[in-house]
Amino acid sequence: MDYRHARRKPMIHVENLKKSFNGVSLKVSPGEIVGLVGANGAGKTTLVKILAGIVHPTSGEARVLGHVPWERHNDFRKQIALVMGQKAQLWWDLPAEDCFLLLKEIYRIPEKRYREKLDSLVYSLGVQGQLNTQIRRLSLGERMKMELIATLLHDPKVVFLDEPTIGLDLTAQRAIRDFILKYSQEHQPAVILTSHYMEDIERLCKRIIIMREGEFVYDGPLAKISGHLALHKVVTAKLNPEHNSGQPTEPFPPRYFGLTRPADLASLFGVWLSFPSGPTGFSEG
Repeated sequence: MDYRHARRKPMIHVENLKKSFNGVSLKVSPGEIVGLVGANGAGKTTLVKILAGIVHPTSGEARVLGHVPWERHNDFRKQIALVMGQKAQLWWDLPAEDCFLLLKEIYRIPEKRYREKLDSLVYSLGVQGQLNTQIRRLSLGERMKMELIATLLHDPKVVFLDEPTIGLDLTAQRAIRDFILKYSQEHQPAVILTSHYMEDIERLCKRIIIMREGEFVYDGPLAKISGHLALHKVVTAKLNPEHNSGQPTEPFPPRYFGLTRPADLASLFGVWLSFPSGPTGFSEG
């Protein structure tokens, strides 16, 4: 944990929490962005849903801003926010600005504060020209920017970001990452981020938690894992028959590469290995 956050009272405190995972524990302090990574089915989204009050755990304890999340007290819900990259929270047929006005009433945000916050977020994300466009007519990147605005309008102290850049092009991913980093530095919420893109983790998180089959197998600095856990991995390449004019294919012999970036280490824990798709069809060895 970053020493600047270690002496601050945690906003998220979990002890021996169980559901589809086996007794996990963690603390997240103000200003931290903790990266939660692991293979599909490792329990990342389930943990986020429990901490956001959507799902009940089997056993264990959790406190978010002093509240038990699954009791869903109004005071708790007013201070947290959840973005799920694969699920929209905005109303599909309404313009973005109308959605924001509805959220203003739901959260009872004073008019002056609402206008100041909205103007700041809209300017930071560069979506001034899309406010009167129906959500369904926006590009995927524009929609995610609107989702972030909706999420942050009420100044949440704890933010859960579940794959916020999924499906976005590289330019949109970069814009979202830059915004999240700047917002975190300025407002100091406690953030848990899940992602299958290591660029998100490398850019935003100094601390990561790796989940494998329902357990935390690592919780610590990102820099430490890249320097100590592995320097090599095996990559096997096979020709794709569809691009080989009907000729029989043989796998290339495995080659060893010196890999030192954090993104190259993730597959050690069954996280992922990302290569450009194409006629060579790379796969893990």
